Amino acid sequence: MRGKRVVITGIGTINPLGNNIPEFFRNLDEGKSGASLIDRFDTSLFKTHFACQVQNFDTRNFPAIDIKEARKTDLFTQFAIVAADEALKDSKIDLEEIDLKRAGVVIGSGVGGLCSLESEMKDYSEGQVPRFSPFLITRFISNIASGQIAIKYGFRGPNFGVTSACATSAHAITRACVEIQSGRVDVMITGGSEAPICALGIGGFNASRAISVRNDEYLTASRPFDKTRDGFVMGEGAAALIMEEYEHAVRRGAHIYAEIAGSGMTCDAYHITAPRPDGEGAADAMMYALKDAGLTTSDVDYINVHGTSTVLGDLAELNAIKTLFGDDAFKVNISSTKSMTGHLLGAAGAVEALACIHAIESGIVPPTINFKEEDENIDYRLNLTLNERQERKIDVAMSNNFGFGGQNACLVFKKIN
Repeated sequence: MRGKRVVITGIGTINPLGNNIPEFFRNLDEGKSGASLIDRFDTSLFKTHFACQVQNFDTRNFPAIDIKEARKTDLFTQFAIVAADEALKDSKIDLEEIDLKRAGVVIGSGVGGLCSLESEMKDYSEGQVPRFSPFLITRFISNIASGQIAIKYGFRGPNFGVTSACATSAHAITRACVEIQSGRVDVMITGGSEAPICALGIGGFNASRAISVRNDEYLTASRPFDKTRDGFVMGEGAAALIMEEYEHAVRRGAHIYAEIAGSGMTCDAYHITAPRPDGEGAADAMMYALKDAGLTTSDVDYINVHGTSTVLGDLAELNAIKTLFGDDAFKVNISSTKSMTGHLLGAAGAVEALACIHAIESGIVPPTINFKEEDENIDYRLNLTLNERQERKIDVAMSNNFGFGGQNACLVFKKIN
């Protein structure tokens, strides 16, 4: 049984397409690639030399981050703070006017402070005496972003992290939504953050053959639905959403971007990395999300697909859409913004939620860029929004995210009439 209505009143981000919301939306609409050669470490011995990195990040340029405290936090926590601060300012919430005991934080991360852990272990292996930073644990545990944000703003309600691989921040958004629906809180900061671009991250995904090795064409290596796709492109960054109980938002005159109308979660129970070929688990997640929203497939205008640019994943997801939507599958716009941002792992769901919100507000469907060659296994009668953005009225947008372990999540966003 559904409870109170949940709406989005503030948004913030830092990701490969922009260090704030205006930059991100502009580059999303223009179909820009966020890929670049990795400059964090020597990649010469690795199969992959590129990723989608946040550009020009300097903590001194972000007042939300205390310079003295920065050394105590991993990059993923810093990204989360930047995104949350922008979202809070955008929401225009007066922290002195709300009940902070009824305000919580749920920020997800798939791998937490992976690079901090790598750095400390490298120092340990090269040293003579075991010596670790007193901040090691609080740099790498994945729930710490939620804790740091709550400390900064005084939010004393529910506070925890979520980890479910690439479905992480979609699950975080779902869980934050439940807290508001239940009536336990009025406001939640939610989303996801990830900073996995280090030797351990690139090397690990190289070993699992999950990421692209197209070093000679790195700008266009993320190419969902293309015959020559060879894996996803690693990304990093964060996105945060301010979610409020509808009446709470109305009473304070907040700008409402969209309503979170429904969510669905399933598990493939099939394989640790590969999806079910028929996409049954993904189709069920979408079906449950639409049921939760009280909508049908004919109501959906846009689907921001998981679309990672992997051979099996892209095909399985499109099979799921065709199975669930039937003839309606050929009427909806579909696109993968990972073709531009890369795959932000645990932060992907939150960043793509922002893409859905922007599509609803602007009437612009972001493109799936880098498409060149048709795959005989893909049905191109589907409107995959290839290479060029499209304009249409969007009242309902759906976002899919699927993670290693077979975890599936779907969110449905609706325009407030």
